[in-house]
Amino acid sequence: MIRPLTLFYYKDYIDTKQLTCYHGLAGFHCMQTKTIGIHTDPEFEDSVDRQQVRRITRAVLKAESVTPPYEISLVFTDSETVQRLNRDFRDEDKPTDVLAFHMLPGQETSSAFVLPPDGITHLGEVIVSYPQAAEQAREQGHSVSKELTLLIIHGILHLLGCDHEQLEEERQMRGREEELLAEWFPQ
Repeated sequence: MIRPLTLFYYKDYIDTKQLTCYHGLAGFHCMQTKTIGIHTDPEFEDSVDRQQVRRITRAVLKAESVTPPYEISLVFTDSETVQRLNRDFRDEDKPTDVLAFHMLPGQETSSAFVLPPDGITHLGEVIVSYPQAAEQAREQGHSVSKELTLLIIHGILHLLGCDHEQLEEERQMRGREEELLAEWFPQ
């Protein structure tokens, strides 16, 4: 299976505030230490708080002991796009709320894509269906913000190798999601 990589162009939404610089044999080099790419479809521009998405992403990665330098992308799009990706890459032609396409070595993948030897942990992409998140929030009786936070957490945990195919895995993953979500939305 070929994994999507940089499905969307990020315009100016890449977080480039933190750089690590060093002097090597070939001269002076700088690299981003925490790159969080965020793309929101135009119809959801006003509904997704990019700063909050960055804060949540950084906090989850820190809580899961992911140290810089790292790179991750988050996409907020429509249900049709997510269903198409679900069909094309997971062979499940049905809507879903979040997809995660990991790039960490050692995780199951049939991609022949080779990561550059740049010292950056390339985590992958989390793709969220904004309409599905809004519907689930309505059904659960909480805010869309809380649902988006849960889906971001869920997607990142998948990128880091968590799964919920088996009952015990699901119990562990849901427990960790609840712990992380409580940091943002205490009970």
